[in-house]
Amino acid sequence: MRWSAFLWEAASGRRPGVSNLLLVVAAASSGGLVAYADSGSDAAVEQPQLPPRKKVVVLGTGWGGTTFLRNLDSRLYDVQVISPRNYFAFTPLLPSVTSGTVEPRSIVEPIRRVLEKKGGEIKFWEAECFKIDPQSKKIHCRSNVGTSLEGNGEFLVDYDYLVVAVGARTNTFNTPGVVENCHFLKEVEDAQKIRRSVMDCFERASLPFLNEEERKKNLHFVVVGGGPTGVEFAASLHDFVTEDLSKLYPSIQHLVKISLIEAADHILTMFDKRITNFAEDKFGRDGIDVKTGYKVVKVSKDDITMQNPATGDISVPYGMAVWSTGIGTRPFVVEFMKQIGQANRRVLATDEWLRVRECDGVYAIGDCATINQRKVMEDISEIFRVADKDKSGTLTVKEIQDILDDIYVRYPQVQLYLKSKQMNGIADLVRSAKGDAEKESVELNIEEFKKALSLVDSQVKFLPATAQVASQQGQYLARCFNKMKDAEENPEGPIRIRGEGRHRFRPFRYRHLGQFAPLGGEQTAAQLPGDWISIGHSSQWLWYSVYATKQISWRTRMLVVSDWTRRFIFGRDSSCI
Repeated sequence: MRWSAFLWEAASGRRPGVSNLLLVVAAASSGGLVAYADSGSDAAVEQPQLPPRKKVVVLGTGWGGTTFLRNLDSRLYDVQVISPRNYFAFTPLLPSVTSGTVEPRSIVEPIRRVLEKKGGEIKFWEAECFKIDPQSKKIHCRSNVGTSLEGNGEFLVDYDYLVVAVGARTNTFNTPGVVENCHFLKEVEDAQKIRRSVMDCFERASLPFLNEEERKKNLHFVVVGGGPTGVEFAASLHDFVTEDLSKLYPSIQHLVKISLIEAADHILTMFDKRITNFAEDKFGRDGIDVKTGYKVVKVSKDDITMQNPATGDISVPYGMAVWSTGIGTRPFVVEFMKQIGQANRRVLATDEWLRVRECDGVYAIGDCATINQRKVMEDISEIFRVADKDKSGTLTVKEIQDILDDIYVRYPQVQLYLKSKQMNGIADLVRSAKGDAEKESVELNIEEFKKALSLVDSQVKFLPATAQVASQQGQYLARCFNKMKDAEENPEGPIRIRGEGRHRFRPFRYRHLGQFAPLGGEQTAAQLPGDWISIGHSSQWLWYSVYATKQISWRTRMLVVSDWTRRFIFGRDSSCI
């Protein structure tokens, strides 16, 4: 079999070239096969260009921001992450870091490693945002590790979508001396400082030239705030002292005193009363001085001044103080709130889809924001209009039931109210306004409809500032971003009460999975859904398993478990490192 190749000029008469050649391949046999190609012109064939991807900028690498990044399909967007810390920290274990139960590096995961696992081209810059410009859709950032040509390390980043997940700072309530003299417990660096400070207090109290009162002062540890963080830190510190430091400092261990100060009447007020009572009783048995009903009004270098209606002002000397009394807004978020008309709020207000109100393309999740749930009574007339399909001016029970699912989704307080009043459904609610609703034909006018729903907004609840909430919000928002294009054509949300059609997505709904309160001595209080309460050693092992499972990588999971094992075998490390 013979093969031949022929090249010849095209009809234009020009000399053969790459752009106008025909290639003919012929096979000389019983049959022939001819194949040819012609470029058709001198210009290269243009490839279709994909539309540019929308730019998503994420501020923060905490629970909300990291969960959002882990669940986001980064192929759909140009993703950029900005944070002053280049790691994610498992903050629920910070109290364990203060006592040496867990090492600091065991609870942190480098954010670049998290982004590497995504496989997309996600950019990360270690910098801090100090201003948001919603009009031009730009954010002003400042790097602490490098400088720009001007020498100040500042740069601008534009965005199409901005996700604010910067968390919060500790709220001092403008109490004099707190910032200068107290420790906080929000970051890994805070836990490391507390650990060193505890050991410094013991070493200082061991010096030979101090008298008894000076030693007592140095060994008085004060925790301000009776919430979960303050209680867990006090319990962790008590275990550290009784199980480890008492053996290393036997001559002064009897001088140690731990005080827990809470302005409310009880500690752990967000828990069931059974847990609150158990915690207070256990702390009393352990020798932790729980002072409820006291408000700290001043902190000096040597004394803490507190007020009580019965005793007035009291000043007590202390060696170390930890302030854990709620959260405050970061300064640049405060300035941003002023720009968008939210100056009088405590944190950023978002709608039920986590969009910052009156601000296009900006979302906020985690401790820096709260969902401003729409009230039923604000939309009662529009709800009536949508339900009144026959335009009769009255509603039957059946007409209300036809849109009831959408009402439940858009206004969850309605379902919560029915459950709190032990009502089986909307018919019972209508009966309260009409007196009889056994038949679906019973009709309500607008005033009777308002009366039936007048109290449901009392069930509107604000979400707690916890890692659990931030994580669920990050997961929800990533799902919305992943389905944003499809949802434009096939919306899955409830009926728009004001407007036409449906919302693109269902609103965010928080699902409470339970909460823990470690109380020391290998005992933990657990409050799980369904009013399930467990207190004791079994709950401690549940706490171990849940916190090990919730680690975001196998690396940190193995490190945390190995730290717990090391503590059981060798005790806690007391080095001042």
